[in-house]
Amino acid sequence: NAPGTIDADYRGELKVLLINQGPEPFEIQRGERIAQIIVAPVSTAEFTEAEELSDTNRGQGGFGSTGK
Repeated sequence: NAPGTIDADYRGELKVLLINQGPEPFEIQRGERIAQIIVAPVSTAEFTEAEELSDTNRGQGGFGSTGK
């Protein structure tokens, strides 16, 4: 499974790329279900520029630096 992202304002045709990795031909009949789509909301973020950031428990350490 390799998810793809379709831009919210895209209005063209959607297509599915299929590859048969088996030794025998595989024929797909009209109406067979071969893919699925999940519609997800598009979120936008608003950013506020800051001169500096306050300290956190982690400080400037990376993953695992809090000991938890």
